[in-house]
Amino acid sequence: MRIRWQFLIPVIFFWGLATQALQHDSHPHMANESAGTPEWSELTSSVGKMHVAMAAIGPSGTTDIDFAKLMLPHHQAAIDMAKTQLLYGKDPQMRRLAQEIITDQQSEMQLMQLWLKQHDPQK
Repeated sequence: MRIRWQFLIPVIFFWGLATQALQHDSHPHMANESAGTPEWSELTSSVGKMHVAMAAIGPSGTTDIDFAKLMLPHHQAAIDMAKTQLLYGKDPQMRRLAQEIITDQQSEMQLMQLWLKQHDPQK
């Protein structure tokens, strides 16, 4: 069996990210005064969920399909983080940016989901 490195490398990369995200909480030097706040917990939880979801995706054998599947949890994390910003953020520019992120990422997710329905035989 011949290994297809072009598909194995992204899997290894995202597995490494997921492992790093899980280990992140155990590093005391990463703690700061905001680490115990609900907003910090929500932001880091969004990133952690993304890493786990991305690491669970296996290669399909088609880069286009893999790209779309990996981008979906990435976009969902951006939406979740932007919602946290709207709940807790005060700066008008950052709140406006968060709303734009939600709108744009949702639209892009719908496009990718539709594309996957049309192109992914496993869907």
